[in-house]
Amino acid sequence: MNKPFLADRIDGKGYAADLVEKLTDEVAEIKSKTGLTPGLAVILVGEDPASGVYVGAKHRQTLAIGMESFVHRLPFDTTQTELMTLLEELNAAPEVNGILVQLPLPAHLDTNAVINAIDPNKDVDGFHILNAGRLATGQDALVPCTPLGCLMMLKDRLGSLAGLHAVVVGKSNIVGKPMAQLLMAENCTVTVAHSKTKDVPALCRTADILVVAVGRPELVKGDWIKPGAVVIDVGINRIDRDGRSRIVGDVAFDEAGHASAITPVPGGVGPMTIACLLANTVTAFKRQHHIVTNQAAVAV
Repeated sequence: MNKPFLADRIDGKGYAADLVEKLTDEVAEIKSKTGLTPGLAVILVGEDPASGVYVGAKHRQTLAIGMESFVHRLPFDTTQTELMTLLEELNAAPEVNGILVQLPLPAHLDTNAVINAIDPNKDVDGFHILNAGRLATGQDALVPCTPLGCLMMLKDRLGSLAGLHAVVVGKSNIVGKPMAQLLMAENCTVTVAHSKTKDVPALCRTADILVVAVGRPELVKGDWIKPGAVVIDVGINRIDRDGRSRIVGDVAFDEAGHASAITPVPGGVGPMTIACLLANTVTAFKRQHHIVTNQAAVAV
């Protein structure tokens, strides 16, 4: 007989909807106070189908909260020089407060050079080396959207994170490393596990907070999870099983009922990423114009 699933499902979709509602109000206040409208520019190089879907979603949600959206769709054979020239123009454009280059880029382009050509004060993905350095040293930074969303959900669930042991599985620049930095800033004790870590299951069992971001379907099994832990599953993987295709995370969700709470896939971390992109754009606007709004949507 199957054991009942008891872990609370962390509703990332609902949390994101609440954040977007707050951002809509904040953008309206900004427009009323300043007569200006925050603007987000997104660059897509090539015609990758998944990237095209993401860019379309970002465009629609940017407009929906009352901001300006500038989408630049470039051909696959765009040169490094052409892309850098566009970035220079967007860096200088006063109506553009946030710039995002959709990744991955075609292989002939230098991704690091492109990211670091973005004005760090407009780098709403939080990938620029200056923002990474600011985050690492505890200074104000634009923070990568996915880990920012994860932190917001963790704080909403747990309140203070001080003293908790957090294990982050995965050390990417996009999620793993900035997630660890954010958790350390909240006074967690943080361990980062990766492909060379010895006995990852045993390490995971020590975690009060377990964040998994490796892109391997259902890697983390139920017996890797400490009873009562809070599990944040960042993975989004498409698998074929029983003759049908489905989306699963990096955690074996059906085995994790003894956690206190877990993000489902889909409907957990994913919706928070675009919401936090919008939040970063509003934050960038306010910093560029040295304004404070009455009720900031993001406070972490």
